[in-house]
Amino acid sequence: MMNRRLLSRLRLPVLAALLALLAAFPAPADEAWRDLHQAVREGRVVPLPEILDWLEARYAGQVLEVELERDDGRMLYEVEMLGPQGQVVEFEFDAASGELIGMEGVNINGMRREDGAE
Repeated sequence: MMNRRLLSRLRLPVLAALLALLAAFPAPADEAWRDLHQAVREGRVVPLPEILDWLEARYAGQVLEVELERDDGRMLYEVEMLGPQGQVVEFEFDAASGELIGMEGVNINGMRREDGAE
C-alpha cells in the first residue's frame, strides 16, 4: 500500500496527469472526467494507484510526473521517476491491462529494488 508520505509527494504529479488527460480528450472537461471515472469503474482503465503501487514495489525513486495519453486509440500511463542516483526514467504502461510496456532512461537497473517482485 502507498504510505502517506508517498501520497503527499504525488499530489502535483497526479494533478498534472489529470490536466494532461483533460487535454487529451476533445470533450468538455466535466465529460472527460466522468468518462475516465466510468472507464475505471468498468475495468477498462487500471486505477492509477495500482500502477504506482507496482512501481513502488519494484523501483526506488520519486514520481515526478504522470500522464494518461491516447496513442493510436490505446490508453497509456507514462510515469516519470527520479532515481536515487539522479537518473530520470520514464515507465510506460498499458492503461487497460496495467502491463509495463516500455522503459526509457539511464541506469534503470540502479533503481531496481532487490526485494521487488518480478
